[in-house]
Amino acid sequence: MEQTLFEKVGGEEAIAKVVDYFYSELVLKDETVNHFFEKTDMEKQRSHQTKFISFALGGPKQYSGQSMAKAHQGLNLQPDHFNAIVKHLNDALAHFGVNEADIDTALTKVASLKDDILYK
Repeated sequence: MEQTLFEKVGGEEAIAKVVDYFYSELVLKDETVNHFFEKTDMEKQRSHQTKFISFALGGPKQYSGQSMAKAHQGLNLQPDHFNAIVKHLNDALAHFGVNEADIDTALTKVASLKDDILYK
C-alpha cells in the first residue's frame, strides 16, 4: 500500500515543524504578507495550519476551521500575496528535506484553493 504524502513527510509532528518554520522564519519576516498576521493569535494559527496541511496531504481530518473563502474574507488578498505564501511553503518543505515531486503535489493542492482565497 502506497504511503500518503502526510505519512511520507513524517506525519503531524513533522508538519508542525514545517509550519513553525514557515511562519517564524519566512512569512512573519516577509513584509509582503506579514501585516496580515499582526493581530493573529499565532499559536492558534499554527495549530489550524498544521491540521489543515496534514489533511491536505492525506492525513486525518482534524481541521474544523472556517472554509477558505470565509477565513480570508475581507483581506482582499492579491496574487502577489498568494504567490509569496506558496513560495514560503515550498521553501519550508524543502528546508525539511521533502523532495521536489512531493512539494509539487502539495503545492498543486494549495493552488486548487486559489479561487477561494483571492479577492475576498
